[in-house]
Amino acid sequence: MPVYRLDIAYDGSGFRGYARQLRVRTVQGDLETALHKILPGIGTVVAGRTDAGVHADGQVVSFEVDQVLDTDRLLRSLNKMLNPEIAVGAVSVAADGFNARFSATYRTYRYRIDNGRVLDPSWRWRAWHVDQTLDIAVLRSVSDHFVGRHNFATFCRAVEGRTTVRDVISTDWRNLDDRMLEFEVVASSFCQQMVRSLVGLCVEVGLGKIDPSEVPRIIEARDRAATDGAVAPPHGLTLWKVGYGEVAGRESRLASPD
Repeated sequence: MPVYRLDIAYDGSGFRGYARQLRVRTVQGDLETALHKILPGIGTVVAGRTDAGVHADGQVVSFEVDQVLDTDRLLRSLNKMLNPEIAVGAVSVAADGFNARFSATYRTYRYRIDNGRVLDPSWRWRAWHVDQTLDIAVLRSVSDHFVGRHNFATFCRAVEGRTTVRDVISTDWRNLDDRMLEFEVVASSFCQQMVRSLVGLCVEVGLGKIDPSEVPRIIEARDRAATDGAVAPPHGLTLWKVGYGEVAGRESRLASPD
């Protein structure tokens, strides 16, 4: 049966996350509603579910259908129904057995912080405003501890029966301009609220609320209370890319499992 791949982006501001839920608006709900007008009953698989308010520039969705589709026509039809909050950048025929979730080898997230004294209104739905100056060298010193294979229970919303061990391939903080900071993290997969919690810890250290020497202990604690619940708001987070091969230009630095 042919497998099709959708590469999509969305502004998560008006959605209660990606996954379909009863009586609330979600990205999957809008996407499948549009798809069902063309392909009734089709089910989709997503590379990574995003929380309420989180955006995506490089989300991937796949589905199987027992017919050959006109990909250009499907692209135009979906965008006509979904724009402007959801955009389908490409519709393509995938390799046999392709699955947007299980075929993925890594995911890249980026988180942006507006570190200006006064919030830039143009970034109010895409960046977290922190008006106290953050030292990027300090932020990097914290995020370096995340690289490798760790049990990230301190940073994940617990789900019974699911592991919180994750392989983080790389992290980086950078200045985009004189006020905008961006955190990038690449991992094989993430658990719920993980990226926002990592950012929250970095900022707590950056603001002097937590001593940098405490970071290893906080990771090893495997306890949400270890960070006093520091979680960055969702609107600064974007699923940037989903990869289906080696991480180009990066060397994986995976430690032994905890």
